[in-house]
Amino acid sequence: MSGVLILSAGIGEGHDLPARWLAAGLGEEAPDVPVKIEDGLAAMGTLIERVVMGGSAFHSRLGNVLFDVEHWLMTRVRPLRAFAGWAAAAFGGRGLLRLIERERPAVVVSTYPGVTEALGRLRRRGRLHVPVVSAITDLASLRFWAHSGVDLHLVTHPESVDEVREVAGADSEVVPVRGLNDSAFIHPPTRDEARRALGLPLEGPVVVVSGGGWGVGDVTGAVDVALALDGTTVVVMCGRNEELIGRVTARYRDEPRVRPLGFTDQVPELFSAADALVHSTAGLTVLEAYLCGCRTISYGWGRGHIRANNAAFRRFGLADVATTRAELGPALARALAAGPSERPSFADLPSAAHVVCDRFGIVRPAGAQLADHA
Repeated sequence: MSGVLILSAGIGEGHDLPARWLAAGLGEEAPDVPVKIEDGLAAMGTLIERVVMGGSAFHSRLGNVLFDVEHWLMTRVRPLRAFAGWAAAAFGGRGLLRLIERERPAVVVSTYPGVTEALGRLRRRGRLHVPVVSAITDLASLRFWAHSGVDLHLVTHPESVDEVREVAGADSEVVPVRGLNDSAFIHPPTRDEARRALGLPLEGPVVVVSGGGWGVGDVTGAVDVALALDGTTVVVMCGRNEELIGRVTARYRDEPRVRPLGFTDQVPELFSAADALVHSTAGLTVLEAYLCGCRTISYGWGRGHIRANNAAFRRFGLADVATTRAELGPALARALAAGPSERPSFADLPSAAHVVCDRFGIVRPAGAQLADHA
C-alpha cells in the first residue's frame, strides 16, 4: 500500500476544490507520494448518488425547500440521523471498499461528509483497514463531517475543534490546518495591488456578491442593495451557473458599475480588493474573505447547514448575517463604514498535506503505482 486516495463529491466546488488543493499540497510536500482524486459519492452507487443529488437541487424553489427539510430531519431527528448513517454504509460501503481495494492507498482522505460518515462506520466495524482522514471545510453543523471511526480530523477553522470532539469523541485527533484552499490566502496582496491586477477603481467601495460554486441565493437582490450605496462597484461571482451569468449580464447591461464573473481562480485578489463580500453558501469562502480582511455578510440562501454556520459566524465574529434585503442594506453600510478587518495569520498552522504525510508515515515503496491526481 502507498499513496493517498482523496474522495470528493461533485456538488459545487466546496468539496472538489479542497481535494485539488490537498493533492497539490501533497505534490509539494512529498513529490514521490502518488495521489489520486476520486468521486466518493459516485463510488457509493447510483442509489446514494441520486438521493443526495436530488436533495441538492438548489436551482428550484422546490429543491431549496427539500434541501432545507432534509437537513432539518437529519440533524434534529435522532433515529432518522442514525438511519441515514447506517444506510450510507449499508448501501454505499461496498462501492467504497471496492474502490479502496483497487487503489490500495496508505490513507484515505474524504472532503465530503456523506462519504466520511460511511468510511467512519466501515472503519469502526473493522471492515476498512486503511486509515481515514476527514478534511472539514465547514465551520459548524459537523454531524456527518466527524465520526468516532475516523483516525484524524483536519479543520480549516480552529473554532471547529470543540464541535468535532463533541461529535466524534473527546479523544478524537483534531488538527487545525491550512492548505485546503489557495495558499495565496496566507499572504494576500494589498488592496491597491489587487485592484490594479483586476482593473478595479482604486478609489470608492468595491462589493463582491457571491452565490458560491453553483450560483445560488438572492444574487441579484444583493447586487441591487449594493448598487444603492453611492459609488459602489459590484463584482458578481456567478460560479459555474451559466444561466445566472446570462441573467446578471442582461439585467445590468447598462450599469457600468456591475461586473459579472464566472468561475475564477483570482479569488485572493478579489477579496483583497473588496471592502465587503455578500456570500450565500458559507464554507471556505467566508474564511478566505476573513483572511483577506474583507468584511463578510452571509445572505441570500440561509438553508440547511447554512443556518448553523450563520449562527456560528455570529458567535465567533467571523461574519455578519442578513436574512432579508431590508437587513442587508444596513449590514453593508456597517461593513463599509468599519473598513477592513484585521487580517488573521494562518501561516503558523501546519499544512494539511504535511499533517497527513507525517501522521501516517507515507513513503512510496519501490515500484508502487497509484495514478497522479487529476
